[in-house]
Amino acid sequence: MIAKMFTPNREIPKSLYSTAGLVMFIFVLAVWSVLTYGGIVNPLFLPTPSAVLASAVDLFANGDLLSDIGISFSRVLVGFLVAAIIGIPLGILMGSLKIMEGAFEPIIGFIRYMPASAFIPLLILWLGLGEPEKMSVIFLGTFFQLTLMIMDVTKNVQNDLIDVSYTLGAKKVQVYTKVILPASLPGIVDTLRITFGWAWTYLVVAEIVGASSGLGYMIMQASRFLQPEKIIVGILIIGLLGLMTDIMFKAIYRASFSWMRKDGL
Repeated sequence: MIAKMFTPNREIPKSLYSTAGLVMFIFVLAVWSVLTYGGIVNPLFLPTPSAVLASAVDLFANGDLLSDIGISFSRVLVGFLVAAIIGIPLGILMGSLKIMEGAFEPIIGFIRYMPASAFIPLLILWLGLGEPEKMSVIFLGTFFQLTLMIMDVTKNVQNDLIDVSYTLGAKKVQVYTKVILPASLPGIVDTLRITFGWAWTYLVVAEIVGASSGLGYMIMQASRFLQPEKIIVGILIIGLLGLMTDIMFKAIYRASFSWMRKDGL
């Protein structure tokens, strides 16, 4: 059994897969507890798990945290949806038409290396300090990588499938709707799952400037007032929200593409 566990690409029982993840969470919690309850780390830098839990309960009881979660989720969702609505068709066209790849891949590949946070001063100048500016940061953080990943997924569609469809009399539009899109859809869903996780990582950046609500704002305010337990609460909630969206996409993948299930999906 041990040899099987450490053999590359070898399947393991689902129960063992889940247990490994649970054990790692317990290990991290144990290390955290030893460092804080044992007095090894100053509570100002790392509060105890119980202090973080008490802070979370207090924030939920006051009702402020639920409001911040709703606002932050809406910002991430809108920014990501706009990126997906534009990026998916553009990525498919870039992956299937060389002229589109030649036109867009260089500029998108160039911009994707620019940090989204560097655009914040320009976004404030163009859009002000309202919601569009914050959603635009999420958009910029996900759009370019999403588009290029969709392009790569589309490129992996076998040419034999396309050639056969033309042989059978399919028109160009039908090749997209009947061959390229269905063949690319599993990879597209997986790409959306990954990039939605990236969208959450840009939340705090989006809410640094001009925000008066949201999880990022709460984290920055807690930092100013030296409240590390609130900072950790905010970070953990962002992580949990990201994990929930990841599980949702995995469920969609399993339900829609059962013939292509991957280990861990």
